[in-house]
Amino acid sequence: MADQQEAGPVDEASSIPKPSIVLIHGLWMTPLCWEYWIAYFEAKGYKVLAPGWPGIDNRTPEEIRADSKPIADQSIESIVDHYASIISTLKTPPIIIGHSFGGLFTQILLSRGYGCAGIGVSPAQPAGIFDLSVNVLKATGPVLSNPLHAHSAVPFTAEQFHFCFGNHLTREQSDVLYSRYAIPSVAHVLWQGVAGMLKKSGPGHVDFDKADRAPLLLIAGTNDHVVPRHTVQKEYDAYVAAEVTAIVELKIFEGRTHGIVNQDGWKEVADCAIDFAESHGKS
Repeated sequence: MADQQEAGPVDEASSIPKPSIVLIHGLWMTPLCWEYWIAYFEAKGYKVLAPGWPGIDNRTPEEIRADSKPIADQSIESIVDHYASIISTLKTPPIIIGHSFGGLFTQILLSRGYGCAGIGVSPAQPAGIFDLSVNVLKATGPVLSNPLHAHSAVPFTAEQFHFCFGNHLTREQSDVLYSRYAIPSVAHVLWQGVAGMLKKSGPGHVDFDKADRAPLLLIAGTNDHVVPRHTVQKEYDAYVAAEVTAIVELKIFEGRTHGIVNQDGWKEVADCAIDFAESHGKS
């Protein structure tokens, strides 16, 4: 942890240290999903941190599938607090980039005053944003169909992965990614997210009215079955309706699925994220 306290690489053009980048993965995934982004941002001179959720830590997907008990009863609160504790060790506010539930956690962290810029990629919706489509119900059904599993790690099949993350691929191609990336669902987190749709409070609460929030970019894909484009649009609209001076922007990528962070064309998404942070990030 001591190395996280060091200043970031220096931007030679301005002689100002670059902020670190903190990457937050989502449900059904580990930090391995960011493998392309980590190498890409490091090549640009950034210090990149990609910690796993509590219980995931540095374990591989194979290790987690073999023993998912450490993640079974994690919550939105425990996960966000975990990332907040890591970010608090940094000398300067980082760029925070999150995917799926990681995108919600990014928004919560910005609401708490963390970060110099935030990017939510296919971000799960904050409390009070109600949106359930047929595809979302199908994607989450294996977890939500049994309340008795609300404090369990629910296995994720290759077929479910194909529908949720690999719907731009053949089943055979999707199965390769399933083997590399997928882990069981932390059911409690998903149940908290769904319950939060019905009220504006709770662990998924985001302060849309925070005027001094770091600039935020929301990114959506048009073929996303898990967090559809219209869900991200509702998140964006909630920020706009707050009528505060904090910057918020929305970018839509055609043909992208929930596997957007390692789908062909991921570099375009990564460039969009870092360009926004470099253009609007708070010093």
